[in-house]
Amino acid sequence: MTTNRIRPAALPHTLDRLRLRLTAWYVGTFFTILALLGIGMFNAITIRFDRDLDASLVVATHELMRAVHMREPPERRSRDGIADAVEDLRIPDRSLFLTDTVGRSISATPVEPWMQQLAREAAARGIADTTLKSGKERTLRVHAERFPLTGGQHLVAIAAADEIELEDRYASLIAAFGAAALASLVLVAAGGWFLARQSTAPVERAIVHMRRFMADAAHELRTPLTVVRSRAEIALQRTRQPADYVQALRGIERESTHLGRIVEDLLMLARADTGERPLERRRVFLDDVTLDAAEAARAIADRKAVRLEVDSFEEAPIAGDPDLLRQLVMILLDNAVKFTAANGLVRVGVQSTGPTASLTVTDTGVGIASDQLPHVFERFYRGDPSRTRGVVPDGGTSEGAGLGLSIAQWIAEEHGATIRLDSQPGQGTTVVVQFPAAGAAENLSSS
Repeated sequence: MTTNRIRPAALPHTLDRLRLRLTAWYVGTFFTILALLGIGMFNAITIRFDRDLDASLVVATHELMRAVHMREPPERRSRDGIADAVEDLRIPDRSLFLTDTVGRSISATPVEPWMQQLAREAAARGIADTTLKSGKERTLRVHAERFPLTGGQHLVAIAAADEIELEDRYASLIAAFGAAALASLVLVAAGGWFLARQSTAPVERAIVHMRRFMADAAHELRTPLTVVRSRAEIALQRTRQPADYVQALRGIERESTHLGRIVEDLLMLARADTGERPLERRRVFLDDVTLDAAEAARAIADRKAVRLEVDSFEEAPIAGDPDLLRQLVMILLDNAVKFTAANGLVRVGVQSTGPTASLTVTDTGVGIASDQLPHVFERFYRGDPSRTRGVVPDGGTSEGAGLGLSIAQWIAEEHGATIRLDSQPGQGTTVVVQFPAAGAAENLSSS
């Protein structure tokens, strides 16, 4: 028969796929940001490049105009000095031309037909600009401007630049950005994987905890349910005397009561985990709560033939939920009685020492081995690896499900208290719960 349960071995693979998805989202998001940043930077560089290039062409034509005016001959007829101005003026990465208003070259440098047309446009409008594809790998950006000579004649100064050659200078910047972006993506992938592992670690622990909790709960619930079903089946197999039916029903009642306690404890822990169990905080006296719980626990101790003694009691005001505090004391007393043999002793006391109030429960029971002490507050832990019902020294059975101390620890933590457990095998156990004392002027509200 096949089932749909996820095997434990499948958990790491599922989380690895989740981590890969998270890492992919990190890298994809960062790549998108880098792409948008790169596009924006490229557009900004292009706009700035065009503006700077146009401005430099204007400056180049003005320099050519100034050089022409400086070399303009006094007789106003010779153009040799003007032509020399074009030849002598050198501006890096700029080509300079000088024409008349109809596009004829003034210098020895020949002028192509498209430049003659641009010169005529500049002569007519004063300024003309154009961008021209020259060959497969050249793009010329040209600026032409009309200017007057001293004698009233007008000439046209032209400056040209190769955009491709100038753009090559920006290629190193773009290449550096691309290399930095690639390195950043690698770092983001590594960092994203690390963050994904860190972020999914609590999820993994929670899943493992949930699976263990479910398995333990199923194990604990199965035992009383099996007993109830077995008793009912045996009682129904054949006709019996009324006393036999009464005995069977009493056994079913005991197991049902035990089953109900397990369900109530599970429900309380579930509500505690989800924060659905609100605390009714008000000023209470720990000694009064403990005395009330001790009276209730005395009946359990009497049935077990265990002496329950009240040790030193001091007035101990604390802030807390009286119902939960009583449950905490009952859990500790019940555990102490349960694991103490007949004629043993359980002692409970309350002390107040200024800023703290302490509850102490001591028994002369079987004790707990040192290697088990770190685990006693774990859910469903009862000290034996099989996690089955433990047998106490008097031959009885421990009917707990290993949830009591987990609930006690939660109650203590919710009240800001610490719970400490000291034990030696065969010498008994001492549990001390220390609460912060409530101030006399402290205002506590109740729901």
